[in-house]
Amino acid sequence: MSDNPLRLGTRRSKLAMAQSGQVAEAVHRVTGRPVELVEITTYGDVSREALAQIGGTGVFVTALRDALLKGEVDFAVHSLKDLPTAQPQELVLAAVPEREDPRDVIVARDALKFTDLPRGARIGTGAPRRMAQLNAYARAHGLDIETVPIRGNVDTRIRYVRDGELDAVVLAAAGLNRIGRIDEVTDFLSVDTVLPAPGQGALAIECAAGNADLIAALGALDDPFTRAAVTAERSLLAALEAGCSAPVGALADLLADGQFVKEMRLRGVVGTTDGTRMVQLSTTGPVPQTHDQALALGRDLATEMLAQGAAGLMGERAH
Repeated sequence: MSDNPLRLGTRRSKLAMAQSGQVAEAVHRVTGRPVELVEITTYGDVSREALAQIGGTGVFVTALRDALLKGEVDFAVHSLKDLPTAQPQELVLAAVPEREDPRDVIVARDALKFTDLPRGARIGTGAPRRMAQLNAYARAHGLDIETVPIRGNVDTRIRYVRDGELDAVVLAAAGLNRIGRIDEVTDFLSVDTVLPAPGQGALAIECAAGNADLIAALGALDDPFTRAAVTAERSLLAALEAGCSAPVGALADLLADGQFVKEMRLRGVVGTTDGTRMVQLSTTGPVPQTHDQALALGRDLATEMLAQGAAGLMGERAH
């Protein structure tokens, strides 16, 4: 590998720039080469439509992948939950670094927690997955909430609360951590209340499949447990034929016995956005040692969920 700067393709948002900057520093440490950020505007960044309306799948990714395929950048950083589950043959996920906190969080007025919000509280989120689970929890626990679809970056979403338009908004803990704003969180939502999006909190570092030297160098940033977990989660999503914006939550976590990791548990949920119908299942098995084993974990749980009617709860399925 030469000493020329490596070009890292990134979205322009504050969050994308922050997480890409952190990856750039890590890549510089392992390669010794300078890394330049190349800002790329994606369709998801310029469209004001709801993600569910524009398809969700790939709207933040396609422009970055095009730049990779044209050789305009050497590698790209994505939020893994934005990646379509089908991987192009010409590109490879060279690294999935250790995952950040996968949970969803609430930023509410008056520092309120989710269960302390007043009756009729208006909660903003752009994710059908969050709407489905929040409404289901509220229904089960006698809470009266209204979920309101919103778009926009972190500043825009929090401003809805500050300006009094909404009582609370739901965001990802990982994003707020990466931009140094986790102290604005008023409540961390347990994964028992809201399962995160498949891959939430994880990053994907992608480069051209033919660039063996770069693949090997980036591989130093890969976390095997994170990769196994998100592979299982995304396999579940793919087997449900659901896109990134479908109301699907999934989380694979490791179950330890003292110092020893024994098993991996995968939980999945699908529900209608009003929370009236949900399919929620889990499975536990040996920690996957191969990519195929991780895929099988997700696929098998998806099969069980489909047998319980999951397909009918997702609206229009991805193709």
